[in-house]
Amino acid sequence: MAEAGRIILNTTFLPSLHSLHKTHRKVSYSQPFLHKRHPAIQCSISTSSDTKAAAKVSDTVPWGCDIDSVENAEALQKWLSDSGLPPQKMGIQKVEVGERGLVALKNIRKGEMLLFVPPSLVIDADSEWSCPEAGEVLKQYSVPDWPLLATYLISEASFEKSSRWSNYISALPRQPYSLLYWTRAELDTYLEASRIRERAIERITNVSGTYNDLRLRIFSKHPHLFPEEVFNMESFKWSFGILFSRLVRLPSMDERVALVPWADMLNHSCEVETFLDYDKSSKGVVFTTDRPYQPGEQVFISYGRKSNGELLLSYGFVPREGTNPSDSVELSLSLKKSDKCYKEKLEALKKHGLSASQCYPLQVTGWPLELMAYAYLAVSPPSMSRQFEEMAAAASNKTTTNKNIAYPDIEEQALQFILDSCESSISKYTKFLQASGSMDLDVTSPKQLNRRLFLKQLAVDLCNSESRILFRAQYVLRRRLRDIRSGELRGLKIFSGFRNFFG
Repeated sequence: MAEAGRIILNTTFLPSLHSLHKTHRKVSYSQPFLHKRHPAIQCSISTSSDTKAAAKVSDTVPWGCDIDSVENAEALQKWLSDSGLPPQKMGIQKVEVGERGLVALKNIRKGEMLLFVPPSLVIDADSEWSCPEAGEVLKQYSVPDWPLLATYLISEASFEKSSRWSNYISALPRQPYSLLYWTRAELDTYLEASRIRERAIERITNVSGTYNDLRLRIFSKHPHLFPEEVFNMESFKWSFGILFSRLVRLPSMDERVALVPWADMLNHSCEVETFLDYDKSSKGVVFTTDRPYQPGEQVFISYGRKSNGELLLSYGFVPREGTNPSDSVELSLSLKKSDKCYKEKLEALKKHGLSASQCYPLQVTGWPLELMAYAYLAVSPPSMSRQFEEMAAAASNKTTTNKNIAYPDIEEQALQFILDSCESSISKYTKFLQASGSMDLDVTSPKQLNRRLFLKQLAVDLCNSESRILFRAQYVLRRRLRDIRSGELRGLKIFSGFRNFFG
């Protein structure tokens, strides 16, 4: 729920703690993060040699549940009701999409407000600690909300039944669904073709760096409050996995980030456009339905307009191919070092916060103007050096300059440059998919799968969806190049706004 309450992901989310003593506690990450966990996938962990790393996590983190069962969620529901959660029109049941989900118990109208989780049942930076001394220490160091909540979750989990949140923590997955739990070898093997691999590696590195900063600057100085057998890398990987997949930002509560028990049982649908927020009139966290539901129907919420890669990154699932209208793939473009004007072009890019290699999103419907501007710069000859600055500015999404630039004399070369980049990416996907063979496993019932097959199927699903977009872009680029070369489009401005393939 960034601005409108939706989830926004960005891998540069973890603030450095090198100057914790100067940072106000309410300062959050560079991008807001939201909601919930993956809707359906639970992977059984085998004990074969290729799953030892994952099995170690379950052995190291003693809290949470191995399986998203209805039973442990029902215990959570009872505790929430006893703690002040009002009667609901939804109940936890076993569902087709997901091990469990919230299902309508009564007729629900379009536009109806549901949930009403009171602030007393919301976990945020001001929540009371079972160990008040630990909370005071973190406040003294002005730890930002994300690492504060990650530490709080571990602390409360370690108190087990003594924590007021024990029922909630018991219902959380012991191994959250995210790429944090993929080993480097698994990322390299299964996601070599996708740019999400780099995003996952960066996220893992940032989580490790944040934990190490906390350990060196705080935990090591207060070992009686933060013993290493509890506050270690594995437990922080778990807590950050929970935050990535469940944390919400509530605009009406001053953009506060929080965990909302019960609400995070809602599963995701790409077709839904509804999100969580705090309602001041009812004094509870709610969401407004964008469609009616009949008794027995699963109620869904949106995790935001995310690509399949982003959904896999945080939630550990990939929607079926063609079902996600927000799907995209990142296309990498790079200046050629053999370019006579390489240094001049690189300087122009750096001036606008860009580098020699940039990634731009391709959607099945088109691509942004910034991509075309970068392509113009990449192919422009020395005679156009006066335009380098203009092209670099238009290639950056950090500037408000006119991006709708056109250079008819190098249009063909720019389009060919993009096409070459598409075909280079396609070759990587094709190589992986051909090596993987035909796979059509049901990852919504992964208890029947071992880890290797489970991850491989997810990777195949992602690569199929991303390569589909690249193939569509390839087709459009070839068609436009053919038209330009035949003289039909020469001199016309091809791109306007976010270029639609079908325009």
